[in-house]
Amino acid sequence: MRRILLACAVSAAAVATVSMAAPASAPPLIARTKLFGNPSRSAGRLSPDGKWLSWLAPRDGVMNVWVAPTAEPAKAHAVTTERVRPIRSYFWSPDSSMILFVNDKGGDENFLLYGVDVATGAQKTLTPFDKTRVEVFGVSKLIKDRILIGLNNRDPRWHDVYSLDLKTGALTKVMQNDGYAGFGVDEQLVVRSATRPTPDGGYQVFKVTNNQVAAQPEETIAFEDSDGTSPIGYTFDGKTRYWIDNRGRDTAAFVAQDVATGKRTLIAQDPRADIGEALMDPRTGRVQAYGVNYLKTEWTPLDPAIKPDLTFLKSHLKGEIAVTSRTDADDLWTVAVDPVTSPVTYYLYDRKVKRLTKLFTTRPELETATLAAMRPVEIKTRDGLTEVSYLTLPPGVATDAAGRPDHPVPMVLLVHGGPWGRDSYGYSGLPQWLANRGYAVLQPNYRASTGFGKKYLAAGNLQWGLKMHDDLLDAVDWAVKTGVTTRDKVAIMGGSYGGYATLAGLAFTPTEFACGVDIVGPSNLNTLLASVPAYWESGRRQMYRRMGDPGTPEGQAVLKAASPLYKADAIQRPLLIGQGANDPRVNPRESQQIVDAMKAKGLPVTYIVFPDEGHGFARPENNIAFFATSERFLQTCLGGRSEPFGSAFAGSSITAPYGAAFAPGLKDALAAAGKPAP
Repeated sequence: MRRILLACAVSAAAVATVSMAAPASAPPLIARTKLFGNPSRSAGRLSPDGKWLSWLAPRDGVMNVWVAPTAEPAKAHAVTTERVRPIRSYFWSPDSSMILFVNDKGGDENFLLYGVDVATGAQKTLTPFDKTRVEVFGVSKLIKDRILIGLNNRDPRWHDVYSLDLKTGALTKVMQNDGYAGFGVDEQLVVRSATRPTPDGGYQVFKVTNNQVAAQPEETIAFEDSDGTSPIGYTFDGKTRYWIDNRGRDTAAFVAQDVATGKRTLIAQDPRADIGEALMDPRTGRVQAYGVNYLKTEWTPLDPAIKPDLTFLKSHLKGEIAVTSRTDADDLWTVAVDPVTSPVTYYLYDRKVKRLTKLFTTRPELETATLAAMRPVEIKTRDGLTEVSYLTLPPGVATDAAGRPDHPVPMVLLVHGGPWGRDSYGYSGLPQWLANRGYAVLQPNYRASTGFGKKYLAAGNLQWGLKMHDDLLDAVDWAVKTGVTTRDKVAIMGGSYGGYATLAGLAFTPTEFACGVDIVGPSNLNTLLASVPAYWESGRRQMYRRMGDPGTPEGQAVLKAASPLYKADAIQRPLLIGQGANDPRVNPRESQQIVDAMKAKGLPVTYIVFPDEGHGFARPENNIAFFATSERFLQTCLGGRSEPFGSAFAGSSITAPYGAAFAPGLKDALAAAGKPAP
C-alpha cells in the first residue's frame, strides 16, 4: 500500500545559563555553499545497454542530466535544459535511447514526465496536462518501446493507467481507475493486480485479467498490516510474485508466491527490522540479495552468483554501499559508497574482471574538509521501547571509549518528517552543517517511524503530541544523562512532521527547548487533513486511523488537542518558521495561522516564505538563504559558530513577511540583497 508522508524571539540571555565555547581544536567553518549548494555530480547510472553513463550535474547553475560514453566519461554533455527547477529524479528508457525525468513547477508537486532523445537532444513533454501528477507503473526489461504510467487528469484522486509509446509520445488508455490505490504490472507490461483501500484503513488486492478487475479480492490486508505488506513485482516468466509481508509477524519479511498455486515461500526475515531493499537479477527478475536497515544497512546474498560481487565490494569500499544501476547483461554496475566522514563517491564496477573504476565524488570540495562521524545509538523510551537514533558530535570534541564527549556541548534535536519514515546512517548536509557549527546532533526514530516493525509503527497511532513527543523528550534526557549536552542548551529543528514536532515542543513543553526551527510544519491538524492533496485519497482512511478522524467529534477533539496552534500563547522560546508558498501537503495557512496567533499575543516569531517552493526547499539558493538565517538564529540561542551572511541571499526568492527584526542580522541581510524587510 502506498505510504503517505508529510520528504525565536525572546532574548538569548533568558535561556542561556551555561557558556559552551567551541573547542580549541574546532575545524574551520565549512561554507554553506559547499554543503547546500549543487553537488558537482550525483545519481550516477548506466544505460540498460551499458553504452552510456549518466548523472545529475549543474548546467547554468541548475541540476540537469548529463550523459557520456561509458568508455569515455570525460566526454560528458548535458542533455536536459532545465533553467529554474532542479531535476531530482530521472531514469533511462528501456532501449537506452532516451532520458526520462519528472519535474514540477514551483514545488506544486504536479509532476510531469519529460523525454530527451540522447542522440539528437530533442526534448518533449510526454504528459502535457495541467494540474496533473504522473506516476510510473511499469518499466520493462523485455518491452523496449513503451512504459505504463498513471495520470490523474480525469479525476485528481485516482490515476488511470496508460501505455506510453516512447517514440511517438502516443498515450493509450489501458484501464480507467475508479478507486484503486495502485497496480501490479509484470515484465510484459500486463496489469496483473489492483489494490483498493478499505474503509478500515487496510486494502484489498484484486486479480486483473484482460484489464478487467475481478469482482472479489484475492487478498485482504488488515489496517495493522497495511504499511508492511505489499506485492512488489513478478519474475520475468510471470510465475512468481514477490511480496514484502508482515502478516503473522512483526517485521516485514520477503516472500515468494507461486502464481499458479498460491503457495508462499518465506525467503528472508529479520526480527530487528523490516526487509527494506532487494537486488533483483536484471535478466530473470529473481531476487538475489536483500538488505535490512536496523542501525546500518546489512546485505545478505541469496544467489551464489552474486555473493562474490558483494564480498568484493564490501572488502574494497568502506562505508554504506548501494548498487545504483545494472546493465541488462549484468556485466557492469554503478556503485555508490557513503563513508559519512567524506562525501559519497560513485564507481563503475566491472563484474567479469572484478574491477572498480572511480567515476566521481558528489562534493569534491568537501574531500579536504573535516566532517563529523555519525554514531548509531539505541535509546530506551520511558515505556520500554527502543529508539534507534543517530548521534553526530562536532569534530574536534574529544570522546571516551563509548563515543561520549568529554564535556557537554550544545545540541540540536533534529526530527525527521513523515512521520511515517525514518532517519538512517549516512552522509547528510544538515547534521554535518550543525556539527561544524559546534552542535551535537541527535536524530531519533521516535515511535511511528517505519522500518522497525508494525508494533513500533502502531505505537504512534493517535499519539501526535503525546507519546511521540515523549520519545523526543526521552532522547533529550538520554543526551543529558550521558553528558552529551546540558538541558538548557538544546534546540529542536525539523521539517514537515519534524516542523510540527518543533511547534509542539515549544507549545506543549515551553521550557524544554532553548529555541526551535520549523520548516513546513503543520500547526492545526484538523485544517491539515482538510487540505491534503486529492491524490492522497487512497491513504486518507489510514491517515485518520493513525492521526484522528476529523469526520467524528472524538477525532476532531484528538486532533485539536494535538495541534500546537491552540497552545501558541504558551510559547516562551525563540521560533523561526520556514515555508514554501506552493506547498500542496502542508498548506501555507498552517504556518500563517500560528504566526498570526503569536502576533496577536505579542509573541515575537520570525516567518520566512519562499514564493517558488513547496514542501521543503528544492532550489539550493533558497536552502542556503534559509540555513544562513537559521545558523545566526541558533548561534544566538545556543552559542555556536556561524558564517557571515555575505551573499547568502543571492539568487534566492526569500521573503520575510513578519519578524525579520527578531532574527539576528536578517533585516540587514535582506536590505543588502535589495529585498524588503517589513
